[in-house]
Amino acid sequence: MFTDKAKIYIKAGKGGDGSMSFHREKYVASGGPDGGDGGNGGSIYLIADNNLSTLLDFKYKKKFVAQNGADGSAMRCKGKSGQDLYIKVPMGTVVKREGRVIADLREKGDEFLAAKGGSGGWGNCHFATATRQAPKFAKLGLEGEEKELELELRLLADVGLIGFPNVGKSTLLSVISDAKPKIANYHFTTLIPNLGVVDAGEHSFVAADIPGLIEGASEGVGLGHEFLRHIERTRLLIHVVDVSGIEGRNPIEDYEIINKELKNYTTDLSGRPQIVAANKTDIITNQESYEEFKKYLEEREIKLFEISAATAMGVLELVLYADSVLQTIPVPEIVIESEDAIEIYKFEDEEEFTVKNDNGVYVVEGPYVPKLIGSINFEDYESLSYFQDMLRKKGIIKALEDKGIKEGDLVRMLDIEFEFIY
Repeated sequence: MFTDKAKIYIKAGKGGDGSMSFHREKYVASGGPDGGDGGNGGSIYLIADNNLSTLLDFKYKKKFVAQNGADGSAMRCKGKSGQDLYIKVPMGTVVKREGRVIADLREKGDEFLAAKGGSGGWGNCHFATATRQAPKFAKLGLEGEEKELELELRLLADVGLIGFPNVGKSTLLSVISDAKPKIANYHFTTLIPNLGVVDAGEHSFVAADIPGLIEGASEGVGLGHEFLRHIERTRLLIHVVDVSGIEGRNPIEDYEIINKELKNYTTDLSGRPQIVAANKTDIITNQESYEEFKKYLEEREIKLFEISAATAMGVLELVLYADSVLQTIPVPEIVIESEDAIEIYKFEDEEEFTVKNDNGVYVVEGPYVPKLIGSINFEDYESLSYFQDMLRKKGIIKALEDKGIKEGDLVRMLDIEFEFIY
């Protein structure tokens, strides 16, 4: 498994403002308030898509903003709601906010409301009462939720790099991706699979450097079963063969031994699409042996790429071809074991508001505060009266009194400050 990470900024649409309007019609006196409500802002959803396998797209696009709702208008006409925005992510994506897991999108079609659009403001027709027959204020639309999210994806590799130890798999992975595997000139440098995201132009895929297989791996020699288990999860194999002859190895024998181990482990692996990367072709010491290897592959119609991982020669062609093959192979369903269950934190379970004393200033915070402040027109007397009523009904006044507030003390809500008066 591998964790691919990305950070994104999302902002749901703002709700449209309610309309402050009065009915005007010939021969109709005092038609009364008829301001319509604003439309709701568009929400942002994350949805799991089985056609994606990496988070690389979020490297280039990190900001997502949903559509705002339209303002209300006269004759009680409601504004149009903003269009919801759907962001596709790979299956197996874990969503975090402030370091806490808030969603786990495991299966195809799993959907998560990441940011809720702001509610549309009420038109002034809602505020008419027996004693307030001509309200000259309307409710402003609320701002949509605005968040920074962390996306984490535990991936299964699309491409597995296989071959004997020290043939250049780690070097190749470091060249085609941002992975930084340990590279050294001795066998078994790599002890666990290293993974990297490969950018192939219009697409991307995950490549895994599978630790060097040895003869007998299918029977459990060394860490054979552990290594072969990782290969089993890949869609395409790139078989890296050292054709330089520096270590006196025969490339045909190496190729056959590895494929025999694959077949002995499971017949499915032996039939997995495979590309051969003839590595270290820039330092070949036994040309005759290499020509025999080329002829061997040609007779079996096996695709061969001549590369040098150390100098990146032929690597781009190999990557582009691997990507083209992947486009013809379906992305498998990702199954995450039950023991990987993740505890989901729900921010909506937090208290609607809290009150604290900050050096003599009573600060009211919480999810309810921006909703209340955003609905008030502080330049209108009747709207201010409504604000005071809501402070009492919601219990904010009582909470302030319980904290010991005195008349004349300052109260802060967002960027609004006012004196507390009984």
